[in-house]
Amino acid sequence: MRARLPEAFDQLIDTMHRLEQHYRDMQDIEFTIEDGTLYLLQTRSAKRTAAAALRAAADMTTEGLISREEAVARIDPAALDQLLHPMIDPTAEVEVAARGLNASPGAACGAIVLDADTAEERGKGGEAVILVGWETTPDDIHGMIQARGVLTAHGGMTSHAAVVARGMGKPCVAGCEGLEIDMESRTLRIGGRELREGDTITIDGGTGRVIIGEVSLVPPQINEDFETILGWADDVRRLKVRANADNPEDAAKAREFGAQGIGLCRTEHMFFGEERLPVMQEMILASDEAGRRAALDRLLPFQQADFEGIFEAMAGLPVTIRLLDPPLHEFLPPLDEAADQRMRQRIKLLSESNPMLGTRGCRLGIQWPEIYEMQVRAIARAAKAVHERTGSVPLVEIMHPLVGFKEELRRLRELTEAVMADEAPELDYLCGTMIELPRAALRADEIAEVADFLSFGRTTSRRRRSACRATTPRASS
Repeated sequence: MRARLPEAFDQLIDTMHRLEQHYRDMQDIEFTIEDGTLYLLQTRSAKRTAAAALRAAADMTTEGLISREEAVARIDPAALDQLLHPMIDPTAEVEVAARGLNASPGAACGAIVLDADTAEERGKGGEAVILVGWETTPDDIHGMIQARGVLTAHGGMTSHAAVVARGMGKPCVAGCEGLEIDMESRTLRIGGRELREGDTITIDGGTGRVIIGEVSLVPPQINEDFETILGWADDVRRLKVRANADNPEDAAKAREFGAQGIGLCRTEHMFFGEERLPVMQEMILASDEAGRRAALDRLLPFQQADFEGIFEAMAGLPVTIRLLDPPLHEFLPPLDEAADQRMRQRIKLLSESNPMLGTRGCRLGIQWPEIYEMQVRAIARAAKAVHERTGSVPLVEIMHPLVGFKEELRRLRELTEAVMADEAPELDYLCGTMIELPRAALRADEIAEVADFLSFGRTTSRRRRSACRATTPRASS
């Protein structure tokens, strides 16, 4: 064009520059040239990928076209999250077989597996697998750990599959209505096609797409533009942001991305695994306190090691640790899979139709205080060990879950203080709770009298999510 229509070319370049200066954004321009005359048909802000949005915002700020505040505001947080995970190659041609909820970002390809045991076995063997099911439960955690992603036919954004997958950083598509599963024949139907266990699918947790076959993926795109924009965001923000992290690896990654502490460390995930779950079940099946304490003594080193890794990763930053929250029957297999009569009887005894109103959270700690004693002891010993090893004093915040009224937290605070005084009397720490029940919200002023902090959350039928946090007057006094 420059060679054949030099005047129109120069005019187009000049006009493009003027439009960008006027709109202060990257433009998508349509034009035509007739008899050497340039005509503009339309202009609009151009669509762009997340990576392109970062580059454009950084370049326009460097040129002085927009301010840093504007650059940060123009970045879509949801699109930014996609850059932290593998994505489907934008240039790939795909045929979407079904759609579900975009429950956890990222994309993954793998062979279909229809139960957690198979996912664990094949995943440990080095095979890429996608765990597919009606929904997931805490019993499936070992399979979710080994799977590249999760696809469920049922459930929403706060379902077990969605919450756990997000915590693990794995892609998840939940509530896929077009998915039908036949466990007897080990097949499924999706998009009008029948697939067998072992066939390959691709899921896109950022958009909810399910694709039959393998699709090319692109790795996470953490580049200089990404770091620059995050740095500018740090300069203008007014809030501090903490991460959810349940293990040292997640804590280290959160610190790398600039998290200023851990707002929720869920300890229930620490009791799963080949070495830990059998001991946890032994504790649950014990017939008396002595038996429970014997099993808890064997679990304590696992807890302490996890906390040491988290404290080291978060050196100098606060870590809020939520003590055991779910009811104990969630650590036992389904009734029809119980190994013997003793376990079946225990499952029947512990199972509840509505655990939110039963023995879970702080009520679990009040009924069996030795469980929380072990956890607090592990926290104290881990903090002391990290201090001695690194010279950094962990900022420990112990959260007692699901408190409904003042007396519950008062009793558990006494337990916490007694253990901490015995193990690490020199350690400063906070003791508080999460306000996640209607009763607790109405009684929050009374609960605050015995709490150093309150985290306000949302309760659902299955899971809760931390929302905001406040330090009580008691802490400042």
